[in-house]
Amino acid sequence: MGTRPYLNRSLAGFGTTIFAEMSALALRTGSINLGQGFPDTDGPEEIREAAVRALRDGRGNQYPPGPGVPELRGAVADHQQRRYGLGYDPDTEVLVTAGATEAIAAALLALLEPGDEVIALEPYYDSYAACIAMAGGVRVPVTLRPDGEAFGLDLDELRAAVTERTRLILLNTPHNPTGTVLSRAELAAVAELAVERDLLVVTDEVYEHLVFEGEHLPLAGFPGMRERTVTIGSAGKTFSFTGWKVGWVTASPELVSAVRSAKQFLTYVASGPFQYAVAEALRLPDAYFAGFQADLKAKRDLLSAGLADAGFRVFRPAGTYFVTTDIRPLGESDGFAFCRALPERVGVVAIPNAVFYDHKEAGAPYVRFAFCKRDEVLTEAVTRLKGLRAG
Repeated sequence: MGTRPYLNRSLAGFGTTIFAEMSALALRTGSINLGQGFPDTDGPEEIREAAVRALRDGRGNQYPPGPGVPELRGAVADHQQRRYGLGYDPDTEVLVTAGATEAIAAALLALLEPGDEVIALEPYYDSYAACIAMAGGVRVPVTLRPDGEAFGLDLDELRAAVTERTRLILLNTPHNPTGTVLSRAELAAVAELAVERDLLVVTDEVYEHLVFEGEHLPLAGFPGMRERTVTIGSAGKTFSFTGWKVGWVTASPELVSAVRSAKQFLTYVASGPFQYAVAEALRLPDAYFAGFQADLKAKRDLLSAGLADAGFRVFRPAGTYFVTTDIRPLGESDGFAFCRALPERVGVVAIPNAVFYDHKEAGAPYVRFAFCKRDEVLTEAVTRLKGLRAG
């Protein structure tokens, strides 16, 4: 086959994800896995039963409609209207995807031409970089930097990153991995910039129901943004069924049509019976969402306090179910080496934030822990992490 590598060169730098590597390390060492962001308990029993009922009733066992089942598209539209006052036509402005990951991939494949620049907030979820590369785009990172107890967005740096080649801004709020929730003023500035420079925005809002400080404000609700924003949501994070892979896009008919054109050649359709269950989940009473948020907030506080007690500098997240820490107070500076050694040292697995950066040195001292776990698991992890002080 000659000397040419098998893997497309645009993907050559990505390799196996850090999540796979660290999860395998957790299994091998019997460590508590606070690396990958998935809950260790299932979501509401009535929603799980709704999926069973759909399976037994034969709903979704064959190909569902390409845009998604009408029940789910209607529930997504109702959710956006009820929560945010955003009106979407379920027939032309909602598209169901195989999780948010496919929504991001389809949006970027649809909207980018080779050479188009994409501004992404750094650190960013690893699939962003891969999807931009697959679409032939050029990644332009704008780095969130420590600002007191949080990571902040430098709006001047964002504005300076825009060139005549910029096609879109890829935004994530609440932000993984830093836990930052962009404020009304920050989002207004992003909106003004997008309108002024005629940019599209793809906004990943999968943690919309996990905001502990401040509030979640969809960018599509800001002046001039309704027609230029692709909003991405997901059931996995909100209802703790990450394996179901049910996500969605809400946008103008023109944008949805473009994203659907790419999506139909990725999975075509997915998660048939689960779509019916998620339609019911989105109609759960407000008490469910409030209880879910309160439960995760308590877990955040439990793990954050334990990490601080163990000697980390803790950036207590305003949203998501991850907490970023600085390991330098522990006398460490290399997040990769720290995370690879941590299972053997104390029996806990975490993720080095540097994998989410182009500027690896900017992310080197930061490590991310997930707190979407049972309280007893978090308590045991905190106990183990205290061993770092002794070591």
